[in-house]
Formats: sequence, C-alpha cells, structure tokens
Amino acid sequence: MTTLESRTLGQSGITVGALGFGCWAIGGEWQDTAGNPLGWGKVDDDESVAALHRALDLGITFFDTADVYGAGHSERVVGRALRGRRDEAVIATKWGNLFDESTRTLTGSDTTPAYARQALTASLGRLGTDYIDLYQLHLSDASLESAAELRDACEEFVREGLIRTYAWSTDDPERAAFFAEGEHCAAVQHACNVLEDAPEMLALCAERGLASVNRSPLAMGLLTGKHGSGSRGTTGDIRAVPPSWLRWFGEGGVPAPEWAARVDAVRSVLTSDGRTLAQGALAWLWARSPQTVPIPGFRSVAQAEENAGARAYGPLSADQLAEIAELTTAG
Repeated sequence: MTTLESRTLGQSGITVGALGFGCWAIGGEWQDTAGNPLGWGKVDDDESVAALHRALDLGITFFDTADVYGAGHSERVVGRALRGRRDEAVIATKWGNLFDESTRTLTGSDTTPAYARQALTASLGRLGTDYIDLYQLHLSDASLESAAELRDACEEFVREGLIRTYAWSTDDPERAAFFAEGEHCAAVQHACNVLEDAPEMLALCAERGLASVNRSPLAMGLLTGKHGSGSRGTTGDIRAVPPSWLRWFGEGGVPAPEWAARVDAVRSVLTSDGRTLAQGALAWLWARSPQTVPIPGFRSVAQAEENAGARAYGPLSADQLAEIAELTTAG
C-alpha cells in the first residue's frame, strides 16, 4: 500500500489531496447557439449534492467547476453542497465564457479585465462564498496580450481578497508559462490521461512548482470501462454529438474504434492489483508526476466512492508505468 502525498497549489501554501473532483457533469444540460449539447445529459441535483457530501466525508477537498458549466448551474449545486462546510473545501472555478443562464446557452467569450471582475462577482454569488481558492482563465487560446491584462487583474483580485490563487486552463505550455510569471499563479489545468500524455506540460509544472490539474483524466468516460452502460447516446450529452476536439467518441456516443483499442491494450495493467479501470487510470497519473491532481467527473454517490477509492491503491509502480509506455507506443 503506497501513501499518496498531498499537493500544494504553487507557492500558495494551499494544500489539496492528490485527487480532486470535476463538476462539469453535475451542471446538467446546456448548449451552444446551434443547439448542440455541451453538458453530459440530465442530472439529479439531490444526487449531485449527496455525492459532493460523500466526497467531503471521504476526505476529498478540491472541487473544480466553471461558471459556464450548466450555464451557472454547476456553481449553484456546488454552493448548495458546501453550505455550512465551506471551510472544508478548496474551490476552483473558471471564467471567460459568456452565457445565458435562463436558456442555458453558451453565447460567446470575453477577455477583458472588466468582464473578469463581473464574472468573478457572479461566481461568488452562485457559490455562496466570499473568495475563490483557484480562479482559472477558461479560454485556452486567448492571446498573450489579453492574458497579460488578465494576469494583472487576477493579481488585483488577490490583493482584494476575492481570490487566493489563479491559473490558466490551457493545453499550450507557452501560454501556461506566460501566466505562471504572475506571483500568485499556482497551477495549470490541462488535459492528461493514460491515452494522451502531456510531457511538456508536466515538465513545466515541475520546473515552476505548479500544480498540474488534470482534466479528462478518464477520457470523458472512455477509461471507466462502461462502454455500454452510460448515457453517452442520449439527448443532451456532448459525447452523443461530439465536437471536433472530442476525438474519443463518434456519433451517438460510441467509442471511436482506435481509442477503444488503446484502452484494451492497457486494460490488464491498469486493473492489476484489484483496481477498477478508472482507478488504474488515476493511478497512472499519480505515477506520472508528483504534481498531478486529476479531477474526474461524477454524477452519483457510487461514482464518487469509486473515484475516491483509487487513493487506497496509490500510484502505479515504476514497472507498471514503463509497461504502459511500451504498450501505448507499440505500433
């Protein structure tokens, strides 16, 4: 049994466990202006709150959401769940997208400092808190010119006590490094999982002492092993009508054959030692870098318990990590 070390968000002194929970899915259904789904289907808010409470009871303290998830709804659910327990949690949220909360529609984006303040004020209200622990720019390809102004705005928010730290949610190491020049930048949120590694970003996090907050640690459900039992083919699920960037699924939420084959190639290693496939995928991330904080999504108490249970097994061994590296580069 290997003990997982906690993580620190940059130089902030804010300590989180090695596992966080992502709150995109619990935002429920929302859409773009063309009517394409951007959520994960229908949700039961009472179940979401119960799952968040169960996570807290199991020692999960880091919760990552965004103002646009469910067009404000995810933040409201997180705020409801943390009422009376705010001091137990580290809250991360994001800004940059414009949306209509009444129609649950994504309508655009805004990179101005004035909007950043407006969005922050709105998020604080929905979350029912007077500060955000980690505030993240949600526009992965924003210009460096805009980012410079937003970084300065975030430093002002820190001085005012509205946020404690900030980060950029981007898969571009150059952009992440640029934001990291700010004194209170503590992390970068980026895609990383056993199917698609991010060596440059992990190296940057190690070099700068940043937390590596890993979105899509389970490849949006592909690494859960529940190919035939999910709701990916249902109305309102982004995986049923996948946008161009979502390569893991085809129309109707069916796993793309080439990606399903990659999962099959590493399945036996990930599920060794009694782990479920999802737990093995999280263990790979912990073995990959001591900076990683994977944030798997959840929609039920059972999913919260399974994800939290991964901690008992710890990271994969060096031999298992090497074996997976061979399997994923073969052919």
